[in-house]
Amino acid sequence: MPGNARPVSDLMTREVVTIDANECLSLADDIMQLGRIRHMPVVDEDQNLIGILSQRDLFRGALAVTLGFGRHAQNKMLDSLRAKEIMKSDVLTIHPDASIEEAADIMLTKKIGCLVVIEAQQIVGILTESDFVKLVAKG
Repeated sequence: MPGNARPVSDLMTREVVTIDANECLSLADDIMQLGRIRHMPVVDEDQNLIGILSQRDLFRGALAVTLGFGRHAQNKMLDSLRAKEIMKSDVLTIHPDASIEEAADIMLTKKIGCLVVIEAQQIVGILTESDFVKLVAKG
């Protein structure tokens, strides 16, 4: 990393909300709505990263409402599905010492909204598009 490049650790969100792979999607939906979270890492019983769940993934469930099934049917469906069943398992990660320029390049090239920040095989943060917006807004 060049001498004046800012590291990902300066920009990332450190309080990462994760969900267990076996939790139902209704819990994920509630957490994401209440916490205004758009991306949630999915972990196994040992807290290892195994996937990512996005708000967009959950929006697919909302399709049931638009098809006329109503909120009750949507809730029933979200209760019956587990995070591991719809998560994306090809999660891109980055080290906290990597530059924010490198992170931005990965996100733009891969057309993704977040990178999970990993150090010593542990989740230490998450870097999202919102973090970049905050950076620009602060000037």
